[in-house]
Amino acid sequence: MVGSIVNSKSSFGNSTRILGIDPGLQVCGYACVEADGGREVVIEAGVLKTTRDLPIELRLDEIAGDIETLLTRLTPDMVAVEEVYSHYAHPRTAILMGHARGVILQKCARVHIEVRSFAATRIKKSITGNGRASKEQMQRTIQTVLALPELPSPPDVADAMAAALCCANTMTRVVAQ
Repeated sequence: MVGSIVNSKSSFGNSTRILGIDPGLQVCGYACVEADGGREVVIEAGVLKTTRDLPIELRLDEIAGDIETLLTRLTPDMVAVEEVYSHYAHPRTAILMGHARGVILQKCARVHIEVRSFAATRIKKSITGNGRASKEQMQRTIQTVLALPELPSPPDVADAMAAALCCANTMTRVVAQ
């Protein structure tokens, strides 16, 4: 597991802690965001990397262990995960991502943490207003929304932050209605 603290821990009054995860077999981005009615603070963000030359079952076991550690340490109220989407030109990538996503979902189910899944286009639209936003546009918008001193990097971390923010945005809309 490779992690990096982005902001010091901050606790709002009636906040919800959301763990956003961008699933992948080689690299999983993660970001823990605390949200309170339209204000969001990043508690921690980073990447989980697997050992490239190991068989898939051992790499999935590495992901499972890392996710279990994150869930225990960060104690999220819910987890936001990007749905699997595949271009027909790259079905293998979707299958590998699906394996990683399955392990993540199982670990959340094991500790009874609610999971919300979002399509990539919905995440992008929620953050930028454009469902086809570029990686760079997403990174810049996230930097602005979260008042980060630097662009979130690598893109896997930005994608995890975006999933958490999308989840927070859907919760804010439900409360406002």
